[in-house]
Amino acid sequence: MPRELPSESEARAILARRKSRPAPRPAPPVGRALQPLIRKLDDRYGRGAGALEPRWREIVGDRLAKVTQPIKLTRGRNGSGATLELRVAGPAALLVQHQSAEILAQVNLFLGEGAVEKLRISQGPVRGLQAASAPARRAIKPPLPAEAEAELSKSVEAAPEGLKAALTRLGRAVMGGR
Repeated sequence: MPRELPSESEARAILARRKSRPAPRPAPPVGRALQPLIRKLDDRYGRGAGALEPRWREIVGDRLAKVTQPIKLTRGRNGSGATLELRVAGPAALLVQHQSAEILAQVNLFLGEGAVEKLRISQGPVRGLQAASAPARRAIKPPLPAEAEAELSKSVEAAPEGLKAALTRLGRAVMGGR
C-alpha cells in the first residue's frame, strides 16, 4: 500500500529535527600545506650548488667566475658545515687555491654564516670559459670604390684564368685595408 506524503507542516518538522552535515571546507592552498615539509627539508639540507650557480658571477667576481663553476654542495654527516666542490679550468686551480679563504667568505655571505667550511677543487672544463673562448667574428669590409675595382681588374687581366680569382681577392684585401 502506498504511503501518504506528509503535509507541509509535518515536512517542516521532519526537516527541523534532522541534523545536516556542515559544508566541507576547501583544501588549503598547496604552498601552505607543503610549507612545514619544505622548511624541514631546507633546515636539513639547505640550498645546494644550484642556488649558487645563477648568482656565481656576483658572488666571486668576473675574473673567478670565468674559470670556476660550482658543482656540488655536500653537507657533513652530523649537520656541520658543508663542502663546496668547484670545477676549475686547469691552470687557474692554483689561483683558486690561494683565494679559497676569500671564496669561502663570499659564499658564506650568500648562503649564511658557517654554511660552507671546506672547498674542494676539481679540474675540468668550465662552461663560462668555453663561451668566453669562442672565436670572434670577422668584420665585413665595405666594397672597393668603382675606380679602384676597375684598376684592380685591369692589373689582373694578364694573369692565367685559375690565378685571376685569387689575385682579385688578394688585391681587394690589400686595397681595402688602406
